[in-house]
Amino acid sequence: MCQPAWGRALTTARRLSDLARLRRVRDRIDREYARPLDVEALAHEANMPAGRLGREFRLAYGKAPYAYLTARRVEHATALLRRRDLTVTEAEAALTVGFPSPGIFRTRVTELTGTAPAATHRRRRKTSPSGPTTYSTPRALLSHGRPPASHHPDHRPAERNPS
Repeated sequence: MCQPAWGRALTTARRLSDLARLRRVRDRIDREYARPLDVEALAHEANMPAGRLGREFRLAYGKAPYAYLTARRVEHATALLRRRDLTVTEAEAALTVGFPSPGIFRTRVTELTGTAPAATHRRRRKTSPSGPTTYSTPRALLSHGRPPASHHPDHRPAERNPS
């Protein structure tokens, strides 16, 4: 003699349990994005088949688990490249956040942000508030080993003598 309300309550309880498992998967991705993670391992931990995890995760968070992981990695790598107090190269940022190679990193960043990581890195250098480390042409710094005199904050153009 099962009451109809009991069936609805059981369905609701299962749905809440599934949402809790999806939340644990998302939290693990947020916490361990720099490690190698695969959907099979995440699904095994959530006690779901991989296909079901992908469908349920997409319904709950709008992205498949691997796409969510990639977005987290790109977000953290872009933050590293924008930090002014660190001198992080593109390859170092890629490896730090868990991308297997700088080439894959460049491709994913460009796909997700519309801007290449090198452009993000250059933009950070141009917008730096401190004078001596701001160069409009990084190539000039690389070729001379020091900034050109015209980029120094105390530089004044020589006055021309009309005589």
